Amino acid sequence: MAFKFENLRVWQLSLEFANDIHLLTRQFPVEERYILTSQIKRAADSICLNIAEGSTGQTDKQFSLFLGYAIRSGIEVVTCLYLGKKRNLINESTFEKLYNQANELITKTQALRKKLNK
Repeated sequence: MAFKFENLRVWQLSLEFANDIHLLTRQFPVEERYILTSQIKRAADSICLNIAEGSTGQTDKQFSLFLGYAIRSGIEVVTCLYLGKKRNLINESTFEKLYNQANELITKTQALRKKLNK
């Protein structure tokens, strides 16, 4: 692998998570295309994009800043999951699976950020 971020477990997890969110949104109704579908997909994609961008050619302080953006995007995805569940677009088991993925991803990203800030 040529880029630093490709070896980061949090980036690998975020890439899988973004794909799982994409697959989920393919089941959303058309009327959600420019509302919840767009929002949750952009937020999920933003996680891996910020991890990659921050890791390449940046100082630890800059990387930590981008990890903060990734964490915030993860929280945004969690809120979108709640909205989807409330609107009966996401069933309980799918919600729990994606919620747990988001929690793991956010926790690991926070741990990496904490390590950089030492």
